[in-house]
Amino acid sequence: MPKLSINIGIILIILGMVFYIISGGASITALIPAFFGVAFGGLGMLAKRSESMRKHAMHAALLLALLGLGGSFGGLIAIIGALGGTMPDRPQAAISQAIMAVLCIIFLVAGIKSFIDARKEKD
Repeated sequence: MPKLSINIGIILIILGMVFYIISGGASITALIPAFFGVAFGGLGMLAKRSESMRKHAMHAALLLALLGLGGSFGGLIAIIGALGGTMPDRPQAAISQAIMAVLCIIFLVAGIKSFIDARKEKD
């Protein structure tokens, strides 16, 4: 899980930077995925470096993924709506949010599976 956290963090940083550049630096909000990426990466590195902090860091990363999903889910809905013919007002923002939502979903699913597997190992 720490490696996945770091990798998703890197992808989110790149995503934020790319969409900030594409938007011409018009809004700092385009960097929100990058801010989340820094947090994911930091939590992943903390979990890798300290065995005693691993569990806490991964729980924090899952909470971060849940918050990220909550904040970006609207973009995923907008992209799904675009497939039906309703274009979003800000397509670049919707695409960035949708990608972030999918990455957060992937992390949540992997994290929940990891916690279930760890619980089964204890029993």
